[in-house]
Amino acid sequence: MLTIEVAPGAYALCADDARFGNSTLGLVIDADGASLIDTMASPSMAVDADAEIQDLVGELGLRVKRVVFTSSRIPFTGGSTVFWRAAFFASEPVSEQLDQPVNPTVLKRLIPQHGASYHAEFLTRPVTHTVSEDAQLTPAIVLRLFAGESALNLVVHLPGADVVFLGALGSFGVTPLAFDGDPIAWAQSLDAVADLATTFVPGHGLPAGPGAVRDQAEYLRACGAAAGDPSAIPDGPWDRWTDRHFDAVNVERAWRLAHGDDSTPRTMLDLLGL
Repeated sequence: MLTIEVAPGAYALCADDARFGNSTLGLVIDADGASLIDTMASPSMAVDADAEIQDLVGELGLRVKRVVFTSSRIPFTGGSTVFWRAAFFASEPVSEQLDQPVNPTVLKRLIPQHGASYHAEFLTRPVTHTVSEDAQLTPAIVLRLFAGESALNLVVHLPGADVVFLGALGSFGVTPLAFDGDPIAWAQSLDAVADLATTFVPGHGLPAGPGAVRDQAEYLRACGAAAGDPSAIPDGPWDRWTDRHFDAVNVERAWRLAHGDDSTPRTMLDLLGL
C-alpha cells in the first residue's frame, strides 16, 4: 500500500497496482478525530489500511470518527465493517442501495483478486447519516453531491487545502465502470469538479491534477459518441488505462440511456456470467 500526503493532515492510501477493485482510501485528520473517504474493497485491505491509519492518528490520541461513502459499490464499501464504530455518511440513493443484499458470486467474478473475502457472511456497514445537499462535515471538509457513477455520488472537498477526494467519481489510469450510471452526466460532473481544486484523489488510481479529471470526462463523452460501437472510441490517454474490457459496458450504457432505456447493459450481465 502506498501512502501519499496530499496536504497537511490529508492522505491517500493507494493500492500497489491500479486496476478495478484496488481502490484508494482517503484520510483527513481534524482536531476531533479522523475522517475516511471510502473503505477499500475488502476487510483484509481495510485492516492493512487501518494499521497505517493508526500510525498516523494514534500518536495524536485520535480515532476514526467518520466515514464518507462516495458510492455503494463494493470497491468503496467492502472494508467498512473494520470501522464499525464510526458514523457513516452517504447520499440517500447510496444508503438505499447498501440496504440491499450482496451477491458473493457476482462479486467474485467482478473483483476476482479479492474473491476470498466475498462469501455468504460478507456484509457492509449500514449508513447512519444521509446527505441530501452540500454540507460542511468538519471545519476542513465540505461534502458535495454529483451525479455520474451512480444516481448521486458524494465527493469530499477540502477548500483550505485545495484538494478534492473524488472517490467513485474519479478513476485515473483505470477504466471507469458506468453500468448503473450515466456516462454523459458523469462527464459533466467531472467538468464541474475540475474547477474546484488543483489536487484530486481518485477512487481508483493515484492523485493527480485537473488534467486527469478532464481526460476521464473526455473518455466518458467518447463512450457516448460511439453510438453503441466500442470500436468507435478514438485513441486517447485511455489507451494506457487498465480494464478496457469495461469499454463495451460503458458504450452500451450510454447508448441505452440515449434511447430512453435505463436497464442494465447486456455486456455487464455477460461479464458477470448472468
